[in-house]
Amino acid sequence: MFRWIFKWIIAPLLVLFLSFHLMVAGFLVLWGNTPVENSAFMLWHRLSGGDVTQSWVDYDRIAKSAKQAAIVSEDAKFISHHGFDFDSIQAAIVANEAEGAISAGGSTISQQLAKNLFLTSHRSYLRKGEEAIITVMMESMWTKQRILEVYLNVAEFGEGIYGIEAAAQHYFNRSAAKLNREQAALLISMLPNPKYYGKNMNAKRLRNKQRIILRRMNTAAIP
Repeated sequence: MFRWIFKWIIAPLLVLFLSFHLMVAGFLVLWGNTPVENSAFMLWHRLSGGDVTQSWVDYDRIAKSAKQAAIVSEDAKFISHHGFDFDSIQAAIVANEAEGAISAGGSTISQQLAKNLFLTSHRSYLRKGEEAIITVMMESMWTKQRILEVYLNVAEFGEGIYGIEAAAQHYFNRSAAKLNREQAALLISMLPNPKYYGKNMNAKRLRNKQRIILRRMNTAAIP
């Protein structure tokens, strides 16, 4: 019985698991120093019939304020951790236990990027496990600067709007390099719910988060 289970269930799953992560490793090598112009999130958006707008910009062509805003909003310990903020993870576990569901993730920028590039937005412990494996791979293969650069180029900022350059052009008619502090903080404030905030730019919660980010921006350590 065990041989049958191993041959027809366990072995195929192991092959699938290893094949997927070999594919991930291949993409991480490929994308180590070339523009990343696609992601799992963009692919799913296209497959659902939507259009995708994204324009890659190199790290030096992204306003410092956008980098600062991303770090203070999404991952204050980005520079010092190795992919995981265990204090945030513990807080998320407590919140999820209280809710009885996976409502909080405690994800770092690296974890969010792993999800955006290779996974889906579906919340489950299986996806979180995959996210963790890819995060370890990414942190071992890419620099912090590269991770932040790719993150800002593939993050979703509205319906079909991916990357800080496309967002800057769409909302402010200017390049990512020319974003001022207020504009950068507003764009980063959209990240938890970009499709909603893209249509509700004056939402009270969005503007409150913008003000919080603006107060904290100068404390950000960027790579």
